[in-house]
Amino acid sequence: MVEGKRPRRLYKYRGFSNLTLTMLVEDVVYFADPTTFNDPLDTKPTLHTDLGGDALEGILSRLIEQRTTAEMSAAAKTIRYRGPKTIDHIARQSRKKAEQLLADIRYNATNPDYEIDDPAQFLLGQYVQEELLRRYDKGVFSLAERANCPLMWSHYGDQHRGLCLGYSVPDTAIGDVHKIRYGGSRLVEASAVSAMLDGDDAARRKVDDGVLLKKARPWGYEREWRLIGPRGEQNSPLELEEVVFGMRCAASVKYAIIKALEKRDRTVQFFEIREQSDSFLLQKRVLDIDELFAYFPRRNRSFDGIFDDLTDRAAETISPIVTAPDAGADRH
Repeated sequence: MVEGKRPRRLYKYRGFSNLTLTMLVEDVVYFADPTTFNDPLDTKPTLHTDLGGDALEGILSRLIEQRTTAEMSAAAKTIRYRGPKTIDHIARQSRKKAEQLLADIRYNATNPDYEIDDPAQFLLGQYVQEELLRRYDKGVFSLAERANCPLMWSHYGDQHRGLCLGYSVPDTAIGDVHKIRYGGSRLVEASAVSAMLDGDDAARRKVDDGVLLKKARPWGYEREWRLIGPRGEQNSPLELEEVVFGMRCAASVKYAIIKALEKRDRTVQFFEIREQSDSFLLQKRVLDIDELFAYFPRRNRSFDGIFDDLTDRAAETISPIVTAPDAGADRH
């Protein structure tokens, strides 16, 4: 994997939503399927066929057999089929599936409509590339190095109406957090894939980098790191340390999140993003929680009642005007 000096904190920009609240109070993270990423070239390398047809057939056969064996073994485990006969059946079916696909490729390569020098080499490369990507069924939890990036707040923090979660990386999770490399080639060599299948760890890291940890150079502003894990919602292997609120984040959202986390057995620090009057830079400042709590929770009718006592007292102090009777009114 790509090495790099990991920052003290890594940040996840989020809009405020039910999922965000779940991440906070249940301490979970969501590993996204890379096929849903906004960049269609992300995790989509191209195979460089630097090997001959026979070698490519060997790679493709092994990839198919490994995938088919894994799928059938998982199905057998679900229905509790075990034993030597089951293992032997799975192995036979895996080989059969690989042999059938190779036979189809050889047949299709004879199609005269192909206007390339070596149709078989081309088709084998396409199928190896497809199988390689199917092998990487991991999920990705994307993080950033900074909490004060204007573009990140606009693109991923709901235009400052959201928040940014700051995590530290415990020793147990260090091996799963990797830095993105921007620019360069999208190619992954078939020879590296072959070496990976033979158990070469250096080749595996090289292929892993090419598939999971490379992006186009214009995305460099993100300064992205990736936590790799099983797809979907999982217990967080990271440690939540900070919550940073955007410039437009509602005060009620700030209050609700702080209250939701106040009994957490590890203290979380709260910050807010402020503008710098003399530049376009953003600053992270400590949030004044006392000021926030002085206003919330609010009850509207309680404000109407503030003046009730004053009204009653005013009524008591105003004496009615009484006109004294005319002394001579009853005299005739």
